[in-house]
Amino acid sequence: MLVASRHHLSGGDIRSLLNFLKEEDCGFEVSLEVSEPSEHPEVLELHRLVAIPALIKTAPSPKQIFAGSTIFQQFKSWIPRWKQEDFISGLGLSLKPSGLDNDRSQKELQLEDELLVLRQENETLIKKIHSQERLLRMVAHELRTPLTAAALAVQSQKLGQINLEKFQEVIKRRLDEIESLSKDLLEVGITKWEALFNPQKLDLANVAAEAILELEKQWLNRDINVVTDIPSDLPQVFADQRRMHQVLLNLIENALKFTKSSGHIQISMLHRTNQWVQVIISDNGPGIPEEEQQRIFLDRVRLPQTSEQTSGFGIGLSVCRRIVEVHGGKIWVVSEPKKGSSFYFTVPVWQGQDKGNESLTEGKSEP
Repeated sequence: MLVASRHHLSGGDIRSLLNFLKEEDCGFEVSLEVSEPSEHPEVLELHRLVAIPALIKTAPSPKQIFAGSTIFQQFKSWIPRWKQEDFISGLGLSLKPSGLDNDRSQKELQLEDELLVLRQENETLIKKIHSQERLLRMVAHELRTPLTAAALAVQSQKLGQINLEKFQEVIKRRLDEIESLSKDLLEVGITKWEALFNPQKLDLANVAAEAILELEKQWLNRDINVVTDIPSDLPQVFADQRRMHQVLLNLIENALKFTKSSGHIQISMLHRTNQWVQVIISDNGPGIPEEEQQRIFLDRVRLPQTSEQTSGFGIGLSVCRRIVEVHGGKIWVVSEPKKGSSFYFTVPVWQGQDKGNESLTEGKSEP
Protein backbone atom coordinates (compact mmCIF):
# COMPACT_ATOMS: atom_id res chain seq x y z
CA MET A 1 0.00 0.00 0.00
CA LEU A 2 1.29 3.45 -0.97
CA VAL A 3 0.03 6.20 1.37
CA ALA A 4 0.55 9.49 -0.44
CA SER A 5 -1.28 12.71 -1.24
CA ARG A 6 -1.77 14.01 -4.76
CA HIS A 7 1.30 16.26 -4.68
CA HIS A 8 3.45 13.34 -3.46
CA LEU A 9 2.38 11.28 -6.48
CA SER A 10 3.89 13.91 -8.76
CA GLY A 11 7.30 13.67 -7.07
CA GLY A 12 10.21 12.06 -8.89
CA ASP A 13 10.88 9.30 -6.34
CA ILE A 14 7.25 8.15 -6.23
CA ARG A 15 6.89 8.33 -10.01
CA SER A 16 10.00 6.16 -10.37
CA LEU A 17 8.54 3.66 -7.88
CA LEU A 18 5.20 3.47 -9.71
CA ASN A 19 6.89 3.09 -13.10
CA PHE A 20 9.12 0.35 -11.73
CA LEU A 21 6.19 -1.60 -10.29
CA LYS A 22 4.26 -1.17 -13.51
CA GLU A 23 6.98 -2.02 -16.02
CA GLU A 24 9.68 -4.11 -14.29
CA ASP A 25 9.62 -7.73 -13.20
CA CYS A 26 10.44 -7.95 -9.49
CA GLY A 27 10.54 -11.74 -9.65
CA PHE A 28 7.22 -12.08 -7.84
CA GLU A 29 3.70 -10.76 -8.19
CA VAL A 30 3.07 -7.25 -6.81
CA SER A 31 -0.34 -5.86 -5.95
CA LEU A 32 -0.38 -2.13 -5.18
CA GLU A 33 -3.09 -0.04 -3.52
CA VAL A 34 -2.76 3.77 -3.34
CA SER A 35 -4.39 5.50 -0.37
CA GLU A 36 -5.02 9.26 -0.13
CA PRO A 37 -4.55 10.17 3.60
CA SER A 38 -7.13 12.97 3.55
CA GLU A 39 -9.76 10.52 2.27
CA HIS A 40 -8.70 7.63 4.51
CA PRO A 41 -7.18 9.15 7.68
CA GLU A 42 -7.72 5.87 9.54
CA VAL A 43 -4.84 4.35 7.55
CA LEU A 44 -2.37 6.65 9.33
CA GLU A 45 -3.47 5.39 12.73
CA LEU A 46 -3.81 1.75 11.64
CA HIS A 47 -0.20 1.57 10.47
CA ARG A 48 1.18 4.09 13.01
CA LEU A 49 2.57 6.33 10.29
CA VAL A 50 4.48 9.40 11.43
CA ALA A 51 5.54 10.54 7.96
CA ILE A 52 4.20 10.36 4.42
CA PRO A 53 4.63 9.35 1.67
CA ALA A 54 4.95 5.81 3.01
CA LEU A 55 5.11 2.42 1.29
CA ILE A 56 3.79 -0.48 3.39
CA LYS A 57 4.50 -4.14 2.65
CA THR A 58 1.40 -5.69 4.17
CA ALA A 59 1.90 -9.29 3.04
CA PRO A 60 3.46 -11.67 3.43
CA SER A 61 4.48 -11.04 7.04
CA PRO A 62 6.32 -9.36 8.61
CA LYS A 63 4.94 -5.94 7.71
CA GLN A 64 7.51 -3.35 6.67
CA ILE A 65 7.17 0.42 6.25
CA PHE A 66 9.33 2.64 4.04
CA ALA A 67 8.93 6.40 4.43
CA GLY A 68 10.62 9.60 3.37
CA SER A 69 12.13 10.88 0.16
CA THR A 70 14.02 7.70 -0.85
CA ILE A 71 11.22 5.13 -0.82
CA PHE A 72 12.09 3.78 -4.27
CA GLN A 73 15.73 3.08 -3.37
CA GLN A 74 14.68 1.50 -0.07
CA PHE A 75 12.20 -0.74 -1.88
CA LYS A 76 14.71 -1.86 -4.51
CA SER A 77 17.34 -2.67 -1.90
CA TRP A 78 14.93 -5.00 -0.12
CA ILE A 79 13.83 -7.02 -3.18
CA PRO A 80 16.81 -9.43 -3.14
CA ARG A 81 16.52 -9.80 0.65
CA TRP A 82 12.87 -10.82 0.37
CA LYS A 83 13.89 -13.43 -2.18
CA GLN A 84 16.79 -14.78 -0.14
CA GLU A 85 14.82 -14.96 3.10
CA ASP A 86 12.07 -16.78 1.22
CA PHE A 87 9.35 -14.36 2.38
CA ILE A 88 7.19 -15.28 -0.58
CA SER A 89 7.84 -19.00 -0.81
CA GLY A 90 4.30 -19.73 0.40
CA LEU A 91 2.92 -18.23 -2.82
CA GLY A 92 4.37 -21.09 -4.85
CA LEU A 93 6.03 -18.80 -7.39
CA SER A 94 9.16 -19.54 -9.37
CA LEU A 95 11.59 -16.78 -8.44
CA LYS A 96 14.53 -15.45 -10.39
CA PRO A 97 17.99 -15.67 -8.84
CA SER A 98 18.42 -12.98 -6.23
CA GLY A 99 21.62 -11.68 -7.69
CA LEU A 100 23.25 -11.41 -4.24
CA ASP A 101 26.94 -11.92 -3.92
CA ASN A 102 27.30 -15.44 -2.53
CA ASP A 103 30.65 -14.58 -1.01
CA ARG A 104 29.11 -12.12 1.42
CA SER A 105 28.38 -13.51 4.83
CA GLN A 106 24.97 -13.56 6.47
CA LYS A 107 26.41 -11.22 9.11
CA GLU A 108 27.21 -8.60 6.48
CA LEU A 109 23.68 -8.81 5.12
CA GLN A 110 22.24 -8.45 8.59
CA LEU A 111 24.39 -5.38 9.28
CA GLU A 112 23.28 -3.82 5.98
CA ASP A 113 19.66 -4.43 6.86
CA GLU A 114 20.12 -2.85 10.29
CA LEU A 115 21.85 0.15 8.73
CA LEU A 116 18.98 0.60 6.28
CA VAL A 117 16.45 0.50 9.11
CA LEU A 118 18.48 3.04 11.11
CA ARG A 119 18.64 5.38 8.12
CA GLN A 120 14.90 5.09 7.64
CA GLU A 121 14.23 5.79 11.32
CA ASN A 122 16.59 8.76 11.21
CA GLU A 123 14.78 10.24 8.21
CA THR A 124 11.42 9.72 9.92
CA LEU A 125 12.64 11.46 13.09
CA ILE A 126 13.98 14.40 11.08
CA LYS A 127 10.60 14.77 9.39
CA LYS A 128 8.87 14.64 12.78
CA ILE A 129 11.15 17.35 14.17
CA HIS A 130 10.48 19.56 11.15
CA SER A 131 6.76 18.94 11.55
CA GLN A 132 6.84 20.00 15.21
CA GLU A 133 8.83 23.12 14.35
CA ARG A 134 6.20 23.99 11.75
CA LEU A 135 3.40 23.49 14.27
CA LEU A 136 5.12 25.74 16.79
CA ARG A 137 5.42 28.48 14.17
CA MET A 138 1.75 28.10 13.31
CA VAL A 139 0.55 28.40 16.90
CA ALA A 140 2.86 31.38 17.44
CA HIS A 141 1.29 32.97 14.36
CA GLU A 142 -2.18 32.41 15.83
CA LEU A 143 -1.20 34.30 19.00
CA ARG A 144 -0.79 37.50 17.01
CA THR A 145 -4.54 37.89 16.42
CA PRO A 146 -5.75 38.08 20.05
CA LEU A 147 -2.72 40.17 21.05
CA THR A 148 -3.41 42.68 18.27
CA ALA A 149 -7.11 42.80 19.18
CA ALA A 150 -6.24 43.40 22.86
CA ALA A 151 -3.85 46.21 21.92
CA LEU A 152 -6.58 47.87 19.80
CA ALA A 153 -9.00 47.60 22.72
CA VAL A 154 -6.52 49.34 25.04
CA GLN A 155 -6.07 52.10 22.46
CA SER A 156 -9.85 52.50 21.99
CA GLN A 157 -10.46 52.65 25.74
CA LYS A 158 -7.82 55.36 26.17
CA LEU A 159 -9.48 57.41 23.41
CA GLY A 160 -12.88 56.97 25.04
CA GLN A 161 -14.28 54.99 22.11
CA ILE A 162 -15.44 52.11 24.33
CA ASN A 163 -16.53 52.10 27.97
CA LEU A 164 -14.81 50.21 30.77
CA GLU A 165 -17.32 47.34 30.76
CA LYS A 166 -16.87 46.70 27.04
CA PHE A 167 -13.10 47.00 27.42
CA GLN A 168 -13.03 44.39 30.20
CA GLU A 169 -15.21 42.07 28.12
CA VAL A 170 -12.87 42.31 25.11
CA ILE A 171 -9.74 41.77 27.21
CA LYS A 172 -11.26 38.74 28.96
CA ARG A 173 -12.25 37.17 25.64
CA ARG A 174 -8.76 37.71 24.21
CA LEU A 175 -7.10 36.30 27.32
CA ASP A 176 -9.31 33.22 27.01
CA GLU A 177 -8.15 32.81 23.40
CA ILE A 178 -4.50 33.14 24.42
CA GLU A 179 -4.99 30.56 27.18
CA SER A 180 -6.55 28.15 24.69
CA LEU A 181 -3.72 28.71 22.21
CA SER A 182 -1.17 28.15 24.96
CA LYS A 183 -2.73 24.77 25.69
CA ASP A 184 -2.42 23.91 22.00
CA LEU A 185 1.23 24.91 22.12
CA LEU A 186 1.85 22.52 25.01
CA GLU A 187 -0.01 19.71 23.26
CA VAL A 188 1.92 20.06 20.00
CA GLY A 189 4.85 18.12 21.41
CA ILE A 190 2.74 15.11 22.42
CA THR A 191 0.02 14.83 19.79
CA LYS A 192 -0.76 15.46 16.16
CA TRP A 193 -1.88 18.96 15.23
CA GLU A 194 -5.01 17.45 13.67
CA ALA A 195 -5.99 16.01 17.07
CA LEU A 196 -6.48 19.54 18.45
CA PHE A 197 -9.69 19.90 16.42
CA ASN A 198 -13.16 19.65 17.94
CA PRO A 199 -15.69 19.49 15.07
CA GLN A 200 -19.31 20.29 15.91
CA LYS A 201 -22.55 21.57 14.42
CA LEU A 202 -21.74 25.16 13.45
CA ASP A 203 -23.41 28.24 11.96
CA LEU A 204 -20.69 29.48 9.62
CA ALA A 205 -22.49 32.75 8.88
CA ASN A 206 -22.27 33.76 12.55
CA VAL A 207 -18.57 32.92 12.63
CA ALA A 208 -18.01 35.12 9.57
CA ALA A 209 -19.96 37.98 11.19
CA GLU A 210 -17.74 37.79 14.28
CA ALA A 211 -14.59 37.90 12.13
CA ILE A 212 -15.88 40.93 10.20
CA LEU A 213 -16.67 42.79 13.42
CA GLU A 214 -13.22 42.05 14.84
CA LEU A 215 -11.65 43.71 11.81
CA GLU A 216 -14.18 46.57 11.74
CA LYS A 217 -11.65 49.28 12.54
CA GLN A 218 -9.41 48.21 9.65
CA TRP A 219 -12.05 48.55 6.95
CA LEU A 220 -13.97 51.54 8.37
CA ASN A 221 -10.85 53.66 8.84
CA ARG A 222 -9.84 53.04 5.24
CA ASP A 223 -13.33 53.46 3.80
CA ILE A 224 -13.33 49.93 2.40
CA ASN A 225 -16.75 48.57 1.47
CA VAL A 226 -17.38 45.06 2.83
CA VAL A 227 -20.20 43.26 0.98
CA THR A 228 -21.66 39.96 2.20
CA ASP A 229 -23.73 37.49 0.19
CA ILE A 230 -24.84 34.75 2.58
CA PRO A 231 -28.20 33.03 1.92
CA SER A 232 -30.62 32.78 4.84
CA ASP A 233 -31.12 29.05 4.22
CA LEU A 234 -27.41 28.21 4.34
CA PRO A 235 -27.07 24.82 6.06
CA GLN A 236 -24.98 24.41 9.18
CA VAL A 237 -21.56 22.82 8.81
CA PHE A 238 -19.53 20.21 10.68
CA ALA A 239 -16.40 22.07 11.77
CA ASP A 240 -14.27 23.33 14.62
CA GLN A 241 -15.57 26.81 15.54
CA ARG A 242 -12.25 28.32 16.61
CA ARG A 243 -10.39 26.98 13.57
CA MET A 244 -13.06 28.18 11.12
CA HIS A 245 -12.93 31.59 12.82
CA GLN A 246 -9.17 31.54 12.29
CA VAL A 247 -9.47 30.72 8.55
CA LEU A 248 -12.07 33.45 7.96
CA LEU A 249 -10.08 35.98 9.99
CA ASN A 250 -6.86 35.25 8.09
CA LEU A 251 -8.49 35.41 4.66
CA ILE A 252 -10.54 38.56 5.39
CA GLU A 253 -7.52 40.26 6.98
CA ASN A 254 -5.43 39.40 3.90
CA ALA A 255 -8.13 40.80 1.63
CA LEU A 256 -8.19 44.05 3.64
CA LYS A 257 -4.39 44.20 3.68
CA PHE A 258 -4.11 44.07 -0.10
CA THR A 259 -7.14 46.24 -0.92
CA LYS A 260 -6.51 49.94 -1.42
CA SER A 261 -8.47 52.54 0.54
CA SER A 262 -12.00 53.08 -0.80
CA GLY A 263 -11.85 49.64 -2.39
CA HIS A 264 -14.16 46.72 -1.67
CA ILE A 265 -14.11 43.08 -0.63
CA GLN A 266 -16.90 40.52 -0.89
CA ILE A 267 -17.64 37.56 1.37
CA SER A 268 -19.97 34.97 -0.15
CA MET A 269 -21.21 31.56 0.93
CA LEU A 270 -23.22 29.08 -1.08
CA HIS A 271 -24.59 25.58 -0.63
CA ARG A 272 -22.75 24.00 -3.52
CA THR A 273 -23.95 20.41 -3.00
CA ASN A 274 -25.70 18.49 -0.24
CA GLN A 275 -22.23 17.75 1.18
CA TRP A 276 -20.35 21.05 0.99
CA VAL A 277 -20.65 24.73 1.78
CA GLN A 278 -18.37 26.88 -0.33
CA VAL A 279 -16.93 30.16 0.96
CA ILE A 280 -15.50 32.85 -1.34
CA ILE A 281 -13.58 35.92 -0.15
CA SER A 282 -12.76 38.34 -2.98
CA ASP A 283 -10.80 41.58 -3.14
CA ASN A 284 -9.84 44.11 -5.81
CA GLY A 285 -6.18 44.17 -4.84
CA PRO A 286 -3.07 43.63 -7.00
CA GLY A 287 -3.81 39.98 -7.73
CA ILE A 288 -1.48 36.96 -7.72
CA PRO A 289 0.54 35.70 -10.72
CA GLU A 290 -0.57 32.29 -11.97
CA GLU A 291 2.81 30.70 -11.29
CA GLU A 292 2.58 31.72 -7.61
CA GLN A 293 -1.00 30.58 -6.95
CA GLN A 294 -0.07 27.09 -5.71
CA ARG A 295 3.07 28.13 -3.87
CA ILE A 296 1.36 30.67 -1.59
CA PHE A 297 -0.26 27.85 0.42
CA LEU A 298 3.13 26.40 1.36
CA ASP A 299 4.90 27.18 4.65
CA ARG A 300 6.71 30.52 4.99
CA VAL A 301 6.08 31.75 1.46
CA ARG A 302 5.71 35.46 0.82
CA LEU A 303 5.45 36.88 -2.67
CA PRO A 304 8.39 39.10 -3.62
CA GLN A 305 6.08 41.73 -5.11
CA THR A 306 4.27 42.22 -1.77
CA SER A 307 6.85 41.31 0.88
CA GLU A 308 8.08 44.91 1.19
CA GLN A 309 4.58 46.34 1.44
CA THR A 310 3.11 44.08 4.14
CA SER A 311 4.22 42.53 7.40
CA GLY A 312 4.03 38.91 8.57
CA PHE A 313 5.90 35.65 8.42
CA GLY A 314 4.25 34.12 5.35
CA ILE A 315 2.46 31.24 7.07
CA GLY A 316 -1.13 32.51 7.34
CA LEU A 317 -2.30 30.79 4.14
CA SER A 318 -0.43 27.63 5.10
CA VAL A 319 -2.38 27.60 8.37
CA CYS A 320 -5.63 28.03 6.42
CA ARG A 321 -4.75 25.16 4.06
CA ARG A 322 -4.00 22.76 6.92
CA ILE A 323 -7.20 23.63 8.76
CA VAL A 324 -9.37 23.26 5.65
CA GLU A 325 -7.73 19.96 4.65
CA VAL A 326 -8.15 18.48 8.13
CA HIS A 327 -11.86 19.23 7.76
CA GLY A 328 -11.80 17.24 4.51
CA GLY A 329 -12.21 20.34 2.36
CA LYS A 330 -10.10 22.11 -0.22
CA ILE A 331 -8.76 25.66 -0.55
CA TRP A 332 -7.65 27.41 -3.74
CA VAL A 333 -7.33 30.84 -5.31
CA VAL A 334 -8.49 32.36 -8.59
CA SER A 335 -6.65 35.54 -9.50
CA GLU A 336 -5.25 37.73 -12.23
CA PRO A 337 -2.61 40.44 -11.78
CA LYS A 338 -4.20 43.87 -11.24
CA LYS A 339 -7.69 42.31 -11.16
CA GLY A 340 -7.89 41.14 -7.56
CA SER A 341 -8.06 37.69 -5.99
CA SER A 342 -10.81 35.31 -4.90
CA PHE A 343 -10.00 32.70 -2.26
CA TYR A 344 -12.30 29.67 -2.13
CA PHE A 345 -12.60 26.93 0.46
CA THR A 346 -15.12 24.19 1.21
CA VAL A 347 -16.49 22.94 4.54
CA PRO A 348 -18.53 19.75 5.06
CA VAL A 349 -22.26 20.16 5.72
CA TRP A 350 -23.61 18.98 9.09
CA GLN A 351 -25.40 15.67 8.49
CA GLY A 352 -25.94 14.52 12.06
CA GLN A 353 -22.34 13.44 12.60
CA ASP A 354 -21.53 12.11 16.04
CA LYS A 355 -18.34 13.96 16.88
CA GLY A 356 -17.40 11.32 19.44
CA ASN A 357 -17.57 8.41 17.03
CA GLU A 358 -17.06 9.73 13.51
CA SER A 359 -14.20 11.50 11.86
CA LEU A 360 -14.57 14.61 9.79
CA THR A 361 -16.30 14.28 6.46
CA GLU A 362 -14.02 12.56 4.00
CA GLY A 363 -13.20 13.60 0.46
CA LYS A 364 -12.50 16.90 -1.19
CA SER A 365 -14.46 19.28 -3.30
CA GLU A 366 -13.09 20.22 -6.67
CA PRO A 367 -13.14 23.79 -7.94
